[in-house]
Amino acid sequence: MSGDQPPVDWDRETPRRFWDPARQLLRAIRAYQAADAGTVRRKMAVLRYRFWSVISQAEIDLNTQITGGLLLPHPNGIVIHPEVKIGPNCLIFQQVTLGTDGKRYGSPQLGAHVDVGAGARIL
Repeated sequence: MSGDQPPVDWDRETPRRFWDPARQLLRAIRAYQAADAGTVRRKMAVLRYRFWSVISQAEIDLNTQITGGLLLPHPNGIVIHPEVKIGPNCLIFQQVTLGTDGKRYGSPQLGAHVDVGAGARIL
């Protein structure tokens, strides 16, 4: 994830309606990252994050570096380690794990426009 990045398509993360768990989860993560530590806004973002994380059945750490335009059509079972870096306009399907195996240093970094298929394990 170095050099010039393509433009981020923020529309991909915009909730289409209230009941849009994947996009609402991303919105809560963005709100958490934008709020100052210890503020009411950040605490509210954590509550929203926890709600949408349970509903979507996805475990994406609040501090994961997501460039933008991430699309999660079926967020069920997605697990993303906090050190993972996700480039712009990526697509991640259900039951995907992005993380470390605990034996090697470093974590996965997805570049721009990377599609990760259902059930993939990238360690």
